[in-house]
Amino acid sequence: MALSGDSGVTVLPACARGDDEPASLKPILADHMVPLRRYARRLLGNSCDVDDLVQDCLARALSRAHLWRPGSDLRAWLFTILHNMHVNNLRARNAVSAVPVDDAIPAPPEQENRLALRDLARALARVPDEQRQVLLLVGLEGMSYAEAARVQGVPVGTVMSRLARGRCALRRECRHAA
Repeated sequence: MALSGDSGVTVLPACARGDDEPASLKPILADHMVPLRRYARRLLGNSCDVDDLVQDCLARALSRAHLWRPGSDLRAWLFTILHNMHVNNLRARNAVSAVPVDDAIPAPPEQENRLALRDLARALARVPDEQRQVLLLVGLEGMSYAEAARVQGVPVGTVMSRLARGRCALRRECRHAA
């Protein structure tokens, strides 16, 4: 959700300067928590780490609110913060994260669907991290190529390339599992 009008355009920078209470940001940031958690869950898999990453992302957004440009897409800015924090955490741990998708299903589907989703989750976990991230941003979160490029800090052409390679890798992994 991009902010428009006076709802968050003035609230976010005012809060960063201390002119406004952080409580006024709760409704604005709350709109973005579910997509941020969904993306973080697919990046990390561990629900404890997901909550920590989202909380750190929102805390950083509040502390750096003065860096947000009014009129720009708040959603893309928050996803960029979350993505960069995840990458920094990976570098710090020097580890590769697994991405189980099963945790994100709100209601248990029928048995056939559950097996198909399990196979998809396993195949998605085997797709290289950079390609998987683009697949999740564009395919799951519905971001445009330009938004995904801003989130990842890469050119649009790189997003398109990673998406194409990611789709091929996912298809190959799905066929391999069958």
